[in-house]
Amino acid sequence: MTRPQAMLFDWDNTLVDSWECILAAYNGTFRHFGMAEWTMEQAKQNVAKSLKDSFPDMFGDRWTEAREVFTSTFEAIHLDYLRPLPGIEPMLRQLHAEGIYLAVVSNKRGNFLRTEAKVLGWDIWFGALIGANDAAADKPAVDPVTMALAPKSPPPQMKVWFVGDSPIDMHCAINSGCIPALLRADPPQPGEFDAHPPAYYFPSPQILLDRLNELSVPNPAI
Repeated sequence: MTRPQAMLFDWDNTLVDSWECILAAYNGTFRHFGMAEWTMEQAKQNVAKSLKDSFPDMFGDRWTEAREVFTSTFEAIHLDYLRPLPGIEPMLRQLHAEGIYLAVVSNKRGNFLRTEAKVLGWDIWFGALIGANDAAADKPAVDPVTMALAPKSPPPQMKVWFVGDSPIDMHCAINSGCIPALLRADPPQPGEFDAHPPAYYFPSPQILLDRLNELSVPNPAI
């Protein structure tokens, strides 16, 4: 097994803690429409797709209005909630220093994604920051992965890990021929990843780095 030459990351709840902000934006939208608000557990069960892929089912003919309400609500609060997950910043710094190509593929709106990365000072580590609506189709489609890897001009056999926290990330990884890697504190739940199982599970950024270090050591038996 060889080290990856590139690593693509999901953003929300893989690199930054976003659930409180996401829940507040959804519940602000639900209040606008007189709908019942979600609990945190409901948000975690239902939020994965981009707005253009999920809102038509949720809001019907008024989905574009709902998108505007959500977007304006989110824009007003997202930087106040912006918090890196523990250990992520030193992990990214080390991966970048080791020469691994890094990029982000997220279903967060692209302009919000790039603003958050810049505020954190992380934009200098990523070759591309691809969000919702940046590509012809959003995650789990292949299109945003193709865009994220374009600056690298990858050869066909290049090893790419797609690192995320949710089933849609593993789905996107497998769709695009990447190695799916789950990075989150909570272990996979029974049945959660049956359709698109991760190849690796890392409970923390440090464990991911430790695994990479193991892969970098030549096997003396070879």
